[in-house]
Amino acid sequence: MSKKGAKSGPEMELQVETSIIRIPPHNYIHVLDQNTNIARVEIGPLTYIRQDNERVLFAPVRMIMVPPRHYCVISNPVARDDNGQVLFDQSGQAKLRHADLEIRLAQDPFPLYPGEEIQQDVTPLQIVYPDTALRLQALLDFEEEGGEKRIAGDEWLFEGPGTYIPRKEVAVLETIKATVIRENQAIRLRARKEGKDRSGVNRVTGEEWLVRKVGAYLPGAHEEVIDIVNAFILTDKKALHVRALRAFKDAGGRDRRTGEEWLVTMADREAHIPSVAEEVVGVVNVTTLNSRQYCVVLDPVGPDGKPQLGQKKVVKGERSFFLQPGEQLEKGIQDVYVLSEEEGLVLGAVEAFYDADEQEEEEEEEAAEESSQRAKRSRRGGILRRPGDRWMLRGPIEYVPPAQVEVLVKRHAIPLDENEGIYVRDIKTGKVRAVIGHTYMLTQDEELWEKELPPKVEALLSARIDPLADRSDRNRSQDVEARNKTMVISYRVPHNAAVQVYDYREKKARVVFGPEMVMLGPDEQFTVLSLSGDKPKRANVNKSVCLLLGPDFFTDIITIETADHARLQLQLSYNWHFEVKSRTDPADAAALFSVPDFVGDASKAIASRIRGAVASVQFDDFHKNSNRIICSAVFGFDEKLQIRPSLRFSQNNLVISSVDIQSVEPVDQRTRDALQKSVQLAIEITTNSQEAAARHEAERLEQEARGKLERQKITDQAEAERARKELLELEALSAAVESTGAAKAEAQSRAEAARIQGEAAVNEAKLKTEAQRIEADAELERLAKARQQELNYKKEMDQLEVEKQQNLAEIESKRFKQMMDSLGSDTLKEIARAGPEMQVKMLQALGLKSTLITDGSSPINLFTTASGLLGALPGPGQA
Repeated sequence: MSKKGAKSGPEMELQVETSIIRIPPHNYIHVLDQNTNIARVEIGPLTYIRQDNERVLFAPVRMIMVPPRHYCVISNPVARDDNGQVLFDQSGQAKLRHADLEIRLAQDPFPLYPGEEIQQDVTPLQIVYPDTALRLQALLDFEEEGGEKRIAGDEWLFEGPGTYIPRKEVAVLETIKATVIRENQAIRLRARKEGKDRSGVNRVTGEEWLVRKVGAYLPGAHEEVIDIVNAFILTDKKALHVRALRAFKDAGGRDRRTGEEWLVTMADREAHIPSVAEEVVGVVNVTTLNSRQYCVVLDPVGPDGKPQLGQKKVVKGERSFFLQPGEQLEKGIQDVYVLSEEEGLVLGAVEAFYDADEQEEEEEEEAAEESSQRAKRSRRGGILRRPGDRWMLRGPIEYVPPAQVEVLVKRHAIPLDENEGIYVRDIKTGKVRAVIGHTYMLTQDEELWEKELPPKVEALLSARIDPLADRSDRNRSQDVEARNKTMVISYRVPHNAAVQVYDYREKKARVVFGPEMVMLGPDEQFTVLSLSGDKPKRANVNKSVCLLLGPDFFTDIITIETADHARLQLQLSYNWHFEVKSRTDPADAAALFSVPDFVGDASKAIASRIRGAVASVQFDDFHKNSNRIICSAVFGFDEKLQIRPSLRFSQNNLVISSVDIQSVEPVDQRTRDALQKSVQLAIEITTNSQEAAARHEAERLEQEARGKLERQKITDQAEAERARKELLELEALSAAVESTGAAKAEAQSRAEAARIQGEAAVNEAKLKTEAQRIEADAELERLAKARQQELNYKKEMDQLEVEKQQNLAEIESKRFKQMMDSLGSDTLKEIARAGPEMQVKMLQALGLKSTLITDGSSPINLFTTASGLLGALPGPGQA
């Protein structure tokens, strides 16, 4: 049992144990008769005197007060008759309705009988605002005031505006708010139970539908809002791709089958709200073609609205359209082929058709009848094209390929100089030819052919090394540029050089002498020369396609051995050139390339001759006559036993014109030391003889210089004496002048110093006086400003203090006035009279009339007498 407002702790126990219990108005207590074990209710105002067989269960508790528009819930309520009176049993105990509830609305304060409990405190009644509702559920079978019967489990709505009066048979499940439907919006609803919606349409469980009416929509008790569906705004640039989820009739009245797809455009409606039987696949943007564009549509939709699978449709600009479901562009939007005079298109037929003339090609196929008419005209005046045919269309022209034609490649005329060319292969015959010296455009049966070269030749041509200028620096790194293999290979043969080209198809070789431009045919290749290099010579060091004819030189290092077994290392340089009698003679020209490595061959031949000649000569003889021995060995002797001027190799007409001995070094270390010692001794002897001759000449020159020096010394002494005499005369004269000038200058300087010192003292006194005056003025001004600032500060502080006191007084007066106004004169009067009136009422309650007990000497306060007699409750002003 709830005892709201009861006191707790020692104070409550004290009041319960006392014999006299004062029950204020609107309070009650429960008294238990221990003899009968029955509890009853005592309601104030009352002074209850407890009997010995009674026990007060709790201190006085305030009654339950339910203000207007409030309610509370009582469990185990007392039973009442038709007049609202509490029913009691034979023993006097109040009858209770156990396990029942009672909702009590606004009424007079009432107590709780023994056994009653307050299950829900006083609670404001729930206000249902407009566009809201409470979803209610019946817990028990009952009949409403209007006669409508409710069965347990039923659900219904209590729609606002209104105040909901709760019932014990009804439970509030939730508060439903109305959904606002704006323009171009709808709400999607689902039926949770079979029944009728607000429009009176029968709905089955799980069925979904849309409500498009603008305004607030409050769903029914058996409806639930799934989502708010926004409309898709359609423009001339956007359309909606929609798919049917089940068979239904769309907004335009057309029957749609499950899985069917279609477009909703601005021509149908400006805003489209998808129904529950539709799903939006996506937004389709408009495809816009200008006058220089076209596109190919795959699987186009026919006039009957069905896609023509496997078909193509060419759409030319200017035009704007939407791609229907299932349609797609083959290569997107393409530009119309605008061909100049130097351009062309290689076309291929995908399927058989009649190639119409230019006028008919510009017409657009929009209907089947027009297409058939054009096909008939094409059969009469066009060319039959079969699948796989290739042909070429040359400019100048604007061309849009029809659906039966594919553009294989776009040709451009290749401009060629007289020294430029390309390799062209006929794809039908496979024949390759070179086109040189004029602008050429490939036909439909031709293609560019890439000529492959051996890697060595490719490296030599791409290195861009000048065979003449860079012949001594062949191994430096060069930036290799990629070669266009379809261009005719050209090579500039430098002056006094030759290049051999071999034609593998004709099996002939030709030699080109420079300066000349060599251009290779499709079956021609360069002859690569692999020459020896370095010192001593090594094979296959230098690679070249160009043979220099000289004159030039090459250097080699060879090792020889004399008859006395002295091994020497020679560094020789040979001057060489090729003798070509007639450059027009193929035999002479081919002889130049008969020896692949003429440098190595000549070096080996000359070295063998030198070794044979030196092997029969002593070291001393070779050391003295090395040039004659080597030249005679290399060139040989003629009929007159004279050394020949040159050495000629008949195989390739190579001529060695001279031999230069650059160095001779012994290979053996002992021989090298002995040779070095002898050379040093010869140098020392020559140096000593030259030193003696130089010493004799230096002594002679020294004696001559010493005589000249003595004679010059005597002459200089005479001149010095004469100059000394003149010096003494000048010193005497300057001393006299100096003494006179010094005295005069000293007197003048003293006078000037005294004058300057006096002026300085006067200026110093003036400056000190001025400084003292400035300091005094500054100090006076500082003190005046300080006093003024102090006065201003004091004045402002006093002013602030006055304003503060005025504001405080004004606030206090306003506070007292507002306090008096809020209390009012009537309240003050009631406060003043409350104490005495209460005491008078207490005396009246006790039934005492004018009783006074006094000794006559002490005055008695009649107002506090009642308090002293019975110990009345303290007044509101007493602590």
